[in-house]
Amino acid sequence: MNKHKFMVIIVLTVMGLFVMSAHAVETSGSASVDVFSNYVWRGQTLSDDIVIQPSIGITYSGFGANLWVNYDTDTNESNETDLTLNYANSIENLSYDAGYIYYALDGFDDTQEIYLSLGYDVILSPNATLYWDFDEGDGGYLFLSVGHSFELPETLSLDLAASIGINLDNEIMGLDEDDDEFTDFYDGNISAALTIPVTENISIAPLIAYSFPLSDDAEDALKAIAEDVTGDDDADIIYGGINVSLSF
Repeated sequence: MNKHKFMVIIVLTVMGLFVMSAHAVETSGSASVDVFSNYVWRGQTLSDDIVIQPSIGITYSGFGANLWVNYDTDTNESNETDLTLNYANSIENLSYDAGYIYYALDGFDDTQEIYLSLGYDVILSPNATLYWDFDEGDGGYLFLSVGHSFELPETLSLDLAASIGINLDNEIMGLDEDDDEFTDFYDGNISAALTIPVTENISIAPLIAYSFPLSDDAEDALKAIAEDVTGDDDADIIYGGINVSLSF
C-alpha cells in the first residue's frame, strides 16, 4: 500500500468524522469486529488462516463514512484498509445507496470503486448492487442478493441469505484459462447467521457460509487466486466466524 495514499485515507476520514461530529445530535455511529476462519471476498479466498476485521462508521443525514481493516493472523499484519464514503436514503419501499470505496492494499496496487445499490422492502428483501472499478480493475461486478430474517424466542433471529455475483471484464476478479479478462457469472454464496442481542446496542452473530464458482471462467480465476494465497486450488470454500456489533 502506498503510504501517501494511506495518509490521504486517514485525513479524509478524520475530516469527515470531525465535520459530522459537529452535529452530534443528528449523528449515529457503529463499530464491529468480525473474526472469520478465512477472508472470502466475492468468492475469492484471500487468506490461509483466521482473520480479524474491525470497522467503524458514522452517518449524518444519510451521508456516511466507514473505515474497515483486515488483519491476517497467518502473517500477523494488517494487509488491507478500506475507506467507504456513501449516501443512502429511501423512497417508500425502495432504498438506494451510492458511494465510493478506496482499497488500500499491501503487496498489490491500491484501487478504487464507485457503486450504486438498490433494494426493495418486500419478502426476501431483493437487492442489486453494481460496483465499478475505475482504477486497477477497469471493469465491474454486479451483486444480486435475497435474504430473510426469522424471529426466534428470546429476541433471537435467524438470518438466511443467498447471492450471486457477475464479473464484467474486471481484472481484479481474475483471468480465464486464456489469461484474459472475462464477463460471466462469477460466484454464489449462501449463509446463515444467528443474531443474539446482548444489550440494546450490542449484538453478536455467529455465521457459516458456503462460496462457490458459477461458471468455468470463474472457476479458473478462483482456483488461480486460491492457489496463489493458500497453495490449494479449491474454487469453493466453507467458512465461518462471529460478528460483534455496537451501535451508538
